Amino acid sequence: MNQMQEIGLELAGELEKALPLWVETQTKKIYEAWSGEWSDSIAAEARKAGEQCCEQLLPLIRNLFESDFANQQTTPLAILRRAAEFPTQVLKSRGVGPVVRDEFAESNFPNDVYDLTPTAFLDFGPKAHDLGIAWGAAKAFMHLQQRNGG
Repeated sequence: MNQMQEIGLELAGELEKALPLWVETQTKKIYEAWSGEWSDSIAAEARKAGEQCCEQLLPLIRNLFESDFANQQTTPLAILRRAAEFPTQVLKSRGVGPVVRDEFAESNFPNDVYDLTPTAFLDFGPKAHDLGIAWGAAKAFMHLQQRNGG
């Protein structure tokens, strides 16, 4: 296992903790702004959505981090952007209306009607941010080594 894969697996472990909390937090932020309340029933739905998010996205993230860098067809953030689907499902099921979004968000993330799409590893906490930067740097180093014949 190379350094990039080791950092990736550590990042996956951090995301396993952060993703469910992120889904719950995003759901709560929008729902409370819309309704002014937060009940046990919606909290349970948000928690379940967070668990489902982990179940569906973590295997994809782990597979990416375990794969050879030259064969990677996507990025971790591209996978993590799908996390927005989970609070969106809960909010839509509760009848929450869409939020106002800028032109870029509407154009690039048309299904993200609550403007929840993660834009950086920092959205999942400072440790995920640091590990994401380290992973990207390790991947860039490997590309550079390959290009230089090393």
